[in-house]
Amino acid sequence: MAIEFVHSVGVLNLLEGEADIAFRVAMSDPDENLIGRKIGTEHFALYGTQNYADKFGLPRSSNEFHGHRFVTLMREDVPDILYQWIVSHVSPDQIINTFSDLEMLHASIKAGMGLGLIHARWADTDDAFVRCFDNISDLSRPVMMLIGPEAYRRPEVKAFTKFFAPRYAAIFSDQSS
Repeated sequence: MAIEFVHSVGVLNLLEGEADIAFRVAMSDPDENLIGRKIGTEHFALYGTQNYADKFGLPRSSNEFHGHRFVTLMREDVPDILYQWIVSHVSPDQIINTFSDLEMLHASIKAGMGLGLIHARWADTDDAFVRCFDNISDLSRPVMMLIGPEAYRRPEVKAFTKFFAPRYAAIFSDQSS
């Protein structure tokens, strides 16, 4: 058995066999034809950098967004829940850039261009990011392990999910923030 990990913001089609198993932050309900299990919850928070904080300060809540600049992500193949949250909380002139590439979003935040929403688990491991305030509960989403029905019929896929799923879920059980 070979395992290839493909990290992608885009969604691979499990029903068409583009992958056997996917771990997804579920921004919308998964296809009902997929076999799935919730294995955790992903949280999002607003981040900037120390450079940005030195120039503009950091908001301590969504009530303190006035005078701040924001960068966002918008892709056709990804639900726009994070983008819509920003748009509903700030005026259009506060959004200085919208990216279609996640790495560009992260780079612009790191460059001090503005504040942006990022997966808390990932951003909290990068010292370049400074969290503005607690996780935004409205943006918390389940992390799903999804399997195409054809792939699930294969014994090696069943064995992998039986072995890997509880270990991956344990990562999320340690997440308190």
